[in-house]
Amino acid sequence: YREPDNPEYKQFQDELHIRAQKDFDVNIEPSLMDFIAGCFYDGFVMYAKALEDTLAEGGSQNDGISITQRMQNLRFWGVTGLVTTDKNNARNTDFNLWAMTNQESGEYGLVAHYNGTNKEIIWSSTERIHWPKGSPPLDNPPCVFSSDDPTCADGHLPVLGIVAVGSGLALIIFGISSFLIYRKLKLEKELAGMLWRIKWEDLQFESPNKYPKKAGSRLTLSQRGSSYGSLITAHGKYQLFAKTGYFKGNLVAIKHVNKKRIELTRQVLFELKHMRDVQFNHLTRFIGACIDPPNNCIVTEYCPRGSLQDILENESINLDWMFRYSLINDIVKGMNYLHNSYIGSHGNLKSSNCVVDSRFVLKITDYGLASFRSSCENDDSHALYAKKLWTAPELLIYDRHPPQGTQKGDVYSFGIILQEIALRNGPFYVDGMDLSPKEIVQKVRNGQKPYFRPTTDNSCHCEELTILMDSCWAEDPVERPDFSHIKIYITKLNKEGSTSILNNLLSRMEQYANNLENLVEERTQAYLEEKRKAENLLYQILPHSVA
Repeated sequence: YREPDNPEYKQFQDELHIRAQKDFDVNIEPSLMDFIAGCFYDGFVMYAKALEDTLAEGGSQNDGISITQRMQNLRFWGVTGLVTTDKNNARNTDFNLWAMTNQESGEYGLVAHYNGTNKEIIWSSTERIHWPKGSPPLDNPPCVFSSDDPTCADGHLPVLGIVAVGSGLALIIFGISSFLIYRKLKLEKELAGMLWRIKWEDLQFESPNKYPKKAGSRLTLSQRGSSYGSLITAHGKYQLFAKTGYFKGNLVAIKHVNKKRIELTRQVLFELKHMRDVQFNHLTRFIGACIDPPNNCIVTEYCPRGSLQDILENESINLDWMFRYSLINDIVKGMNYLHNSYIGSHGNLKSSNCVVDSRFVLKITDYGLASFRSSCENDDSHALYAKKLWTAPELLIYDRHPPQGTQKGDVYSFGIILQEIALRNGPFYVDGMDLSPKEIVQKVRNGQKPYFRPTTDNSCHCEELTILMDSCWAEDPVERPDFSHIKIYITKLNKEGSTSILNNLLSRMEQYANNLENLVEERTQAYLEEKRKAENLLYQILPHSVA
């Protein structure tokens, strides 16, 4: 509505407030009620004028039809301004149009005035309506309310078009369904085909006479600075972690599974399939498995340089930090890939399960195939607890923790390997304490503050590496970083290191060649010294004339 601003309305409004206070003891504030009262007043005046005209012409006050007819097309000035009616006795009302003129504050402003008598809109010169897309919508959108307009015929989809669209959608659905069915059948064929299976008679084991090369790598724990010595069995022999053999003419690593029988459930078949699908430079390639009792074993790629533990314990190999960061980076890449694959986690990450191939590329082995893991432990308690030095405290509470482990447990194991690489004093080296593996495991399992952790030495490595170790073996698994963040952190630490695979390979080969040269020179000097001693002894024994 539009509130009148003529003097008659202002006078009526003041008198209305006075009469309300005087006759009814009610205090009325200026509001919409004033306008309603004014309209009611004008309506009563309009009725009075029509009744007066009817009586003047000899009509009756009970003749409603005559009175109503005299209200049509009426025009007079009332307290609310000019009052006009149409042929239906409806008053031509004025309106104001308000719109939100400030979208930030939400304020409304007067944008237009509609004159009911003249049927026209008067737009404001200062305020405007903010329409979506900059213009008002059509009052009659085309082809919405009625399709009789000839221009709408082109917009309608013909029957042939509907059939074509429906056929296209049907073909797409059929194609997707066929693809899914094909993938399903292919998967079932792969599971049933058992391409991973290797017969025991297809494996040829190397003979000591024919192949004088050492058949495996010793899993030892350095006594240098360590509190528990070598990992030796009750029979006094070093344990072998990788037997070797030949499969189709290629040297492979063979790991025996300490299980009498392996049941090929659907879950086991899926595990074997996913193991065959793993193709990554820093994970040993899974070749197959033999399930011919009692010769159950897993066959994987063989890495001739031995394990990371062998390299760290070999005092003749000089490892500079370029070489060490390369090894660390290889572990991180392999674990990051493994954690983002279907396998999900390692569960038995340790330095002896990090092997080095002929190109000095470190690869992670003994991952996956949780169903093949033996649930029984070795009777040798020393060996048993030595294997648990890399196990996270939340997994030590189990007598037999889940073979697949957890991702955060792998991060803890990686922190222990970091300390091995940094100090080269064996796993979980604790300075100044003579503890057995069993005692170490019990202290870690207890979880008493301060938490028992290996020794770190900033004089041997940078402080940032110590920070990474501390975060990896945090007591709360949630506080440990994942390998994607560790990968970024290691890259920042090794900014000067080359990221080129070829440069790293050449640097590693050069380092190895230098180590060999130094070793040959030392052995040559020792040989010459022994030769000189032998000659001196010979000169002393034989007569001078004979000598």
